[in-house]
Amino acid sequence: QVHLVESGGGLVQAGGSLRLSCAASGRILSRYLMAWFRQAPGKEREFLAGIGWNLSNTYYTDSVKGRITISRDRAKNTVYLQMSSLKPEDTAAYYCAGAQVYSGTWSFLSNKANYDYWGQGTQVTVSS
Repeated sequence: QVHLVESGGGLVQAGGSLRLSCAASGRILSRYLMAWFRQAPGKEREFLAGIGWNLSNTYYTDSVKGRITISRDRAKNTVYLQMSSLKPEDTAAYYCAGAQVYSGTWSFLSNKANYDYWGQGTQVTVSS
């Protein structure tokens, strides 16, 4: 069992940056994919980025590509999401997720039903 805890959210002005962290307790196996999603009020939870735990291969959704970077520290069992040039429309709850097995296809990455573990979320609010 893997338990995920996000941190690093908060209030930031438009154009600013934030780094979110996701600390995992329990054993993350090399085949796992770790990912970040977000959910704005009244909207579906959407995939942002994913990273293979073993090879550190990364995946991004086009809408935020270039403004976010996902990374992981295996020694710390932590996944990060660095966000820059933040916009008010980035305001959402941000969630960390883990999948025990995965493929790099969009249909897999974007489907939240494919993820086995979820954190409780951290709120990011971007003011204009």
